[in-house]
Order: sequence, then structure tokens, then C-alpha cells
Amino acid sequence: MTHERRAHDGQHWGYRVLAVWAGLLVFPGMFGQNLTWLGTLGGAWSYAYDISPDGRVIVGVAQNDRLAPRAFRWTRESGMQDLGTLGGNGSEGRAVSADGSVVIGIAEDASGRWRAFRWVMGGGMTDLGTLSGEWSAALAMSRDGATLVGWADNSEGNIRAFRWTRGTGMQDLGTLGGQLSAAYGISADGSVVAGWAHDAEGRRRAFRWTAHEGMQSLGTFPNGGNSSAMAVSADGSVIVGAARIGPERTDPPHAFRWTAHAGLQDLGALNDYPMSHAFDVSDNGWVIVGYAQNAAEEYRAIRWTPQHGLENLNERYAALLTDGSILWTARAVSADGRYIVGRGYNAQTGRFEAYLLDTVPEPTSLSILACTMLGLMASRLRTIPQAKGKRSPGTGTPACREHAC
Repeated sequence: MTHERRAHDGQHWGYRVLAVWAGLLVFPGMFGQNLTWLGTLGGAWSYAYDISPDGRVIVGVAQNDRLAPRAFRWTRESGMQDLGTLGGNGSEGRAVSADGSVVIGIAEDASGRWRAFRWVMGGGMTDLGTLSGEWSAALAMSRDGATLVGWADNSEGNIRAFRWTRGTGMQDLGTLGGQLSAAYGISADGSVVAGWAHDAEGRRRAFRWTAHEGMQSLGTFPNGGNSSAMAVSADGSVIVGAARIGPERTDPPHAFRWTAHAGLQDLGALNDYPMSHAFDVSDNGWVIVGYAQNAAEEYRAIRWTPQHGLENLNERYAALLTDGSILWTARAVSADGRYIVGRGYNAQTGRFEAYLLDTVPEPTSLSILACTMLGLMASRLRTIPQAKGKRSPGTGTPACREHAC
């Protein structure tokens, strides 16, 4: 075999390997998407409220075999664990720490009062008390599980947003001049809190709170109505929630994304589902999940990204759904935006159940990775000796250039 022939065959062999690598890099992302229904605690339904940043631990509420709602903690290895109550019948798990060892939520005590709780692995459930009232609820938590936020009754029976730490106990965050407030979101380090509060005119407005600046109104859409903030990005710079697009109670709410620079950005709604709500946001602030709703009170889980805008997850991941199954709400998203949890209808069991949706990295990201590998391998292939006077085919990556790789 001549030197030129060996070079030619070696080159073709190399490009076969390169093509296989490209396939291996791109196609697993297309086939790795997965939907897991989490089941129940023996009852008829369940609802997932939060997921750990790495996607390994899920918390929520599920009906048990005695038809009582119970807070649960779920992992793929151990399944669904009942976290108990504060002496009553019911409880709900609302948030989980980064390592999965701390869960917070609301639970019924022996007197029938619903109270904020903090559950620690190996230590059980603790009542966090109130602001001198009867009821309270813990709804969001810092990554280390040390700082909690939610709402609690004060001595006048009004609910107030609170921030709790072991050292300070339950701190009333006040209002925007009215009587009521509630906190729903917190940054990774616990320094930024978001929720809603009434202003002096009794209007509900989304707020952002820090120890340095206190409570600040995020306003609403131009000519809009009530607004509420539901979640905060890891660094506290992005807040998501919903606001009415008009001043009347009949005006539909739209999901929003807020930053100090841009203010409230209307994320829109789906066709045939004129109402939308945002519940959670990824660490970088660019993956937002929630639900869309129509007048018949039918719900559809949604996701917003700058690349695709607002998407119906039932359409985007239709291949994962059996006939009749529906993803109703998307309640939380993992730190990187990959895993989504919420509630849907599982047609195979005939139940409304918590779900875990593994979206796998977006194909765009995988394509960029593949293009990078293609470029590196192609540069190595160019070192194969070439026959004089002949140009090596494929010495560049035009496909990558066309796709802005």
C-alpha cells in the first residue's frame, strides 16, 4: 500500500471516529429525557413543591392511606418518606436544603393549629411558633437550611412575612404600609427575601427585602393590578412571580421576571391559557417555571427561557407522556434548570401525582459541546500526512460555523 493510500485510509478512518463521537455527544441528550411519577403515601394524590439544587431530593405533600395530607421527602433510592406532623393529622413539605437534610413547611399540632415547622434528618420536626398569633407557615429556605421565610399570624390576627434563624427566632418583616404580607422566596445565602405585601391603599404588591434596605415594592405592570413575588435567584438579582395585566380583579395575571435594571418583564401567556404564574427560577435567573390557566380552571405546566420564550411542557415533552397524562403545574426547578417538579395527572394510575421531569441539557448546549470536540479532533486529523497536490476534505468545521459554534 502506498504512502498516499495509507494517509487517505487513515484520514477516512479518523473521520468515521469523529462522526461517531459527534453522535455520542448529541444523541444521549435527545434520548435521556425522563418523566418519573412519584406516587403517593397510600392515598389518591400528591404534589411536589421543591427540589434540591442537585435534583436528588424532592419534598411536597401526599395523601396517606387514612386520607390525610402528609409532608414527604423523596429520593430515587428510598422513595417517598412520610415526615409526620406536630401532633395533628396533616402536614406539607414546602422547601428542602441543598444537602437534603432539612425540610420546612406547615404541619398541624395537637390543637388543630397549622404551624411552621423545621424537620432535620435524625432530629424530627420542630414547631417554629408564630408572631404571637395562632397560625404560621414556612415556605422557603436558604441553601444551608439555617434561614427560613414564610408568614405568621400576629397578635391582631393579620398574617405577616417573617424571616427566621435559630439565633433571632421569627422576625416580622413588616408591610408596605398596609396590614398584611407574606414571604415566599429567598436567595441562596438568605440575605434577599421576596413575597407580597399590602400598601397603604390595601393593594397587593410584590416586594424585595434585605436587612440593609428593608422592604421595597417591585410595583406592577404599566396600568396593572396586584402583584406577588414567588422566588429569588441564587444571588438575589432576579425575582419571579405574577402580576395582573390590568387594574381589575377580572384582569388575568401574567408571570413576570424582575431585575433592578429592567423592572417587571411580562413573560406572556399561552394560547387558550390567558393566565400565567411563575413559581421558581434557576440559579442564573434564566429558567423560570410555573403554570398557565384558562377560564375553565385547566392548568398546564410552563417553562420560560430567553431562547424559547414561554413553553407548554406538555407539548415540549409530549413523547414522555402516556395518553391522557397532563403536567398541570411546574412548581420548582433545580439549580441548573435541568430538573423540574410539580403536579400532574397520571393517566396510568388515574391520580393527580407529584412528578420529576428530567429535561437533560438543552440540545443547543450539547451541540456546542459536540462542535468543540469536532474542532479539536479535526485539528488532530490535519496532522495525518497528505498526498502532495491534494487538499484534505473537511479541514474546517463549516457546519459549526453555520450554527455559531
